[in-house]
Amino acid sequence: MSESILSESCRTRGLFLLVFLCLLPPLCAAATPPEPDEAFQFEDFPLAEPLEHPTWFKESFLDLRDDLEEAVTAGKKGIIVYFGQRRCAYCQRLMKVNFGMEDIVSYTRRNFDIVPVDIWGVDELTDLQGQTLSERKFSVRENTNFTPSLIFYDSDGKEALRLRGYYPPYKFRAALEYVADGHHRRETFSAYMERAEGSMAFEPEELNEEAFFMPPPYALDRSRLPGERPLAVFFEQGDCHACDVLHSQPLQEPAVEDLFRQFENVQLDYRSPTPVITPAGRRTTAREWARELDLFYTPSIVFFDEQGKEIIRVDSVVQFYRLRNVLNYISSRGYRTEPSYQRWRVNSGF
Repeated sequence: MSESILSESCRTRGLFLLVFLCLLPPLCAAATPPEPDEAFQFEDFPLAEPLEHPTWFKESFLDLRDDLEEAVTAGKKGIIVYFGQRRCAYCQRLMKVNFGMEDIVSYTRRNFDIVPVDIWGVDELTDLQGQTLSERKFSVRENTNFTPSLIFYDSDGKEALRLRGYYPPYKFRAALEYVADGHHRRETFSAYMERAEGSMAFEPEELNEEAFFMPPPYALDRSRLPGERPLAVFFEQGDCHACDVLHSQPLQEPAVEDLFRQFENVQLDYRSPTPVITPAGRRTTAREWARELDLFYTPSIVFFDEQGKEIIRVDSVVQFYRLRNVLNYISSRGYRTEPSYQRWRVNSGF
């Protein structure tokens, strides 16, 4: 068996989901602790004090070609480019929760170098193709709408995985191993995670309901006749703690609920065979559509414009402040003049 963070997790924490990925005996999965609440429940307003990233992040001259060469020479599997902001509460979760766990830190450092990039930085950066531009322009080009964003590059310099936003420890561990063990060369991350989750024979459970969700049938076609309002599609599942947090916290805020009432809203079980006609007019099922969208996290909210084009997606941990800003971006039709959500935030004062 290859050395992996999953086997480490089995020895130290017995994480139920990841046990099935490494095919260890069921006994190891018996004592699965829950994800820490601080991974999901926190105030996401900008931090009062600026955040410092860990000292073990790479001291880089921001030439990604040199960074990758040094990592490979040291026997590592590649590099991770970390896009962050110094007052980002989600970046703080990554540092405090995920990188507060010894097994995650040791596995990350053994397999990757992390190169930090300030999404508002003015320092020059050279990408893996040799193009030189500022940190800020690089961040906009790479569509890092939410921080922290992480782009994994393998030893060949090819993009292996992209994480938009903050993910709890079990999903982050899986992402690390997905790249380090070369699974990205054979399958998508969503397929990789589906194999693991499919190993757990949970009975389907009821989804959380909201009064603003549209009832079936889900005929979402906007290719022939444009919609009157933007569309929000919630991909969720039962037995989902993060889904419970979404419904019990940010969706209970009157400001968020009022904004969602300006949308057409649909909730789908992302592992179900429920019939759907997509905004592009194609007949499929909720499960197949989630696969095509390459979703690997629940809850995910995918937003579409009146013509059925995807605007943005929130497919990572989200709380009130970030969700409200995204809803304002869409409800104000800010995407029509500014496709970069981060730039829109600066220009509009959000």
